[in-house]
Amino acid sequence: MTTRLGRVTLVGAGPGSADLLTVRGLRALERADVIVADRLGARPVLDELGLDTPVIDVGKLPGHHAVPQERINALLVELALEGKHVVRLKGGDPYVFGRGGEELAACRDAGIPVDVVPGVTSAVSVPAIAGIPLTHRGLATAFSVVSGHDQLGEVGGGRDHTVVLLMGVGTLGHSAHVLARGARGADCPVAVIEDGYGEHQRVTIGTLGTIVAQAAQRRVRNPAVIVVGDVVTLSPYAPEELSARKAEAL
Repeated sequence: MTTRLGRVTLVGAGPGSADLLTVRGLRALERADVIVADRLGARPVLDELGLDTPVIDVGKLPGHHAVPQERINALLVELALEGKHVVRLKGGDPYVFGRGGEELAACRDAGIPVDVVPGVTSAVSVPAIAGIPLTHRGLATAFSVVSGHDQLGEVGGGRDHTVVLLMGVGTLGHSAHVLARGARGADCPVAVIEDGYGEHQRVTIGTLGTIVAQAAQRRVRNPAVIVVGDVVTLSPYAPEELSARKAEAL
C-alpha cells in the first residue's frame, strides 16, 4: 500500500489582522489538514478566523524561538510525508525576514511539493498606519528594508533614501548612532510604530538624535517597525517642527 504524499503551502499572514490576509491564503487555510503557525502575526489571524483545523504553535517571538528553525523544517516534512496538506502560516510575508526560503528548501530536498502565498509585509503596511509612505515625490525615491541586526553602515543614501528597520527595538541605540554618523545626520526624522494593527498600536516620532531617549521614556516594545527618513514628516503624528521641514523639502 502506497502512502499518499502530502504538500506544504507557505502562507504569509500579513501584519496580524485577518482582513489583510489574501484570499488565496484564506483558501489554503480552509483546505489545510494541519496548520503550523508562528505566534507573532499569524496567531491573531487564526484567532479571528476561528477555523476548526488543528494548529501546531511553533512559538516564535522576538528574541525567543521556542522551537528551533531546524525542528520546524523537519516538522513540515514529517507532516507532509504522512500525507497531510500542511499550511505553514507565517507573519507578514514568508520571504521578508521570515526564513521562508529555508523552509521551502528543506521541503524540496525531501521531495515535498511546496506552494508559496505572499503576504502583506509589515515593512510597508505598518508605516502606512502612521501615514508614512516609504517613497514620495520630492522626499524619497527609494527605500531599504533591513533587520536590526544588519550592518547599517552599508546602507547608503541620505534621508531621501528611507530605511525600514524590522526587529529593531533592542538595537535601536546602535542603529540610531550608526545612521546619524552618515549622510542622514542626527536631525533625520524617525518613527517607531508599535503593535501595528493590534490593540496596543502606538506611534513615537523623533529624530535619530532623540529617538533613543523617547523610546526609553515611553517604554517602546516589540513588535515594532522603525522608519528613518524625511517621509516621516508626512505623518499626522509628526510634531510641528518636523512638519515644517516637509514644507521646505517639497
